[in-house]
Amino acid sequence: MAWLRTTAIAALLLAASAGTGIAETTLRIGLAEDPDILDPTLARTFVGRVVFASLCDKLFDITPEVKIVPQLASAYKWSDDGKTLTITLRQGVVFHDGEPMNAAAVKYSLERHLTFPGSTRKSEISSIQSIDVVDDHTVKLNLSAPLSPLLAALADRAGMIVSPKAAEAEKDKFGNHPVCAGPYKFVERVAQDHITVEKFDKYWDKDKIHIDKIVFQPIPDNSVRVANLRSGGLDFIERVAPTDLAQIRGDGNLAVASIGEIGYQGITINTDNGPMSKNPLGQDPRIREAFSLSIDRQALNQVVFNGEYIPGNQWVPPGSPYYDKSYPVPKRDIAKAKALLKEAGVEHPSFTLMFPNNTEPQQVNQVIQSMAAEAGFDIKLQATEFASSLKLSTAGQMQAYQIGWSGRVDPDGNLYSFVACGAPLNDGHYCNQTVDAELKAARSVADPAERMKHYDKAADILLKDLPIIYLYHRKWIYAFNKKVTGFQPYPDGLIRPQGLVMK
Repeated sequence: MAWLRTTAIAALLLAASAGTGIAETTLRIGLAEDPDILDPTLARTFVGRVVFASLCDKLFDITPEVKIVPQLASAYKWSDDGKTLTITLRQGVVFHDGEPMNAAAVKYSLERHLTFPGSTRKSEISSIQSIDVVDDHTVKLNLSAPLSPLLAALADRAGMIVSPKAAEAEKDKFGNHPVCAGPYKFVERVAQDHITVEKFDKYWDKDKIHIDKIVFQPIPDNSVRVANLRSGGLDFIERVAPTDLAQIRGDGNLAVASIGEIGYQGITINTDNGPMSKNPLGQDPRIREAFSLSIDRQALNQVVFNGEYIPGNQWVPPGSPYYDKSYPVPKRDIAKAKALLKEAGVEHPSFTLMFPNNTEPQQVNQVIQSMAAEAGFDIKLQATEFASSLKLSTAGQMQAYQIGWSGRVDPDGNLYSFVACGAPLNDGHYCNQTVDAELKAARSVADPAERMKHYDKAADILLKDLPIIYLYHRKWIYAFNKKVTGFQPYPDGLIRPQGLVMK
């Protein structure tokens, strides 16, 4: 029986070594909202992009210095006339279902973005007229006109390549089980509770992936998210409220990282999307200007954000080279606001202001409500679950919607889809043909100085019409347990898993 005892001991030793040597690591990330659909073609939320950073690689990515670099692509070349982009693809890449990520898959994914019903990517790459598969690892994009922001679009959801086999099988249900070529593959989703992904062992850059599993948990309440981090229920949280920084920095187990965003926070006005636009705010730019002048952006930043954020009035931050300096952040002017309301013949306009039901938006809009009341506005606040608020906004079931945009490397990504006639994210249905012409002209030239001339002309109209009232620009603030190392913040706010380590 000695051999039996020896075998049993060997088995126990093997099990023990397996338990200590290859213990599974799980990173639990607290999100500020529950993402919308996990389909790159249809998705529109920032929080969804946080999850996509683990699931779906893109043709291009950005560096922390906001330079565009290849990801699934390995190289690219523009034609002299700027109307053809040839992309060479990285070899040996496979999707989570084992299918090859090749030129045919790129063609399929881009055409899906352009043609799929409800696509929110179409306007980002609408100049693509046709796509040629040159060989398995080369694809040629033929444009109807030069499109300067194309690379920037392909460094985001428009550049996410999905498995044609899975997408064809699932159709509009693809978002329930996305199949991409990212470092993690989808496991499960329980709405309002969690999204689980696990490491993909055939990932092309797997040497940079050190954590076995990531669980994303939506917790809209800032204080609850922080409490879960401090108690050990979470390992990492995104979009920390500035008011929570003191207690986090006072906890020796936690670390903080931050970086300025390239996006904006503002209020979208329903100007022509159905019956709910037919009110003084939606129909008269003088009333929108009065509303804007009633808001003290500096005080809003101090009261709600402890002065951590950046007051703004445009689609890019004041420090951006594309910021129009002839329109500085306006100072609060109650007298002028009242004069404009009197001129418009509506001295006490009333409207409903919808916003996502998170802690921070609640505070922001309560302050705005109070400030605007001094000018004569009667604002009713409508806190709404995040994904539901997006659906209501798209359907025109809002008068004003306080919402933000996480930002894109190219200014076109912060502007065109939100104010161009018929653009997919233009929930207020604002439309001005002169603005459209200038934005299209800015898309067609590469020289920043020439592009800025067109953006200046668009600003002359947009900052008077105010279809979106821009308020401030956030800092992306993260907090995490010190057992998590290797985190690098990016200006787009995404949490890239490459390089992250759990001690």
